[in-house]
Amino acid sequence: MPPITDDTLWAILNDELDDATVNQLVWNSLGYREAEAGWDSSAVAPAWAEKFPEPPNFIESRPATVQLTRSIPPEDKQLLKAELGFKGYTLDQLIPRLTRRATMVSWLLSYRRRHQN
Repeated sequence: MPPITDDTLWAILNDELDDATVNQLVWNSLGYREAEAGWDSSAVAPAWAEKFPEPPNFIESRPATVQLTRSIPPEDKQLLKAELGFKGYTLDQLIPRLTRRATMVSWLLSYRRRHQN
């Protein structure tokens, strides 16, 4: 897994990192772990584990992405602009796949701010 650096986050926004890796970054940060018999969600927050006992594909699942958005603390909602200087996608880029990637980056920025030194 790549580290949650600005370069990694830009690679997600620029669609340079494959969907599986992007999902895995968020899953790991949420606490999901692969186990022999499937997924171990014992380290996942109860609100997540109850709705998603197995890690969701955030690129394909609108409900999972909505939950991800809601879990970003209000004070972290502008980190895409404040930390990365991301100005958003152009009108022709406003497709669910890319906007969900932006949501994942926003969540990862909040996670990084709260969990990494």
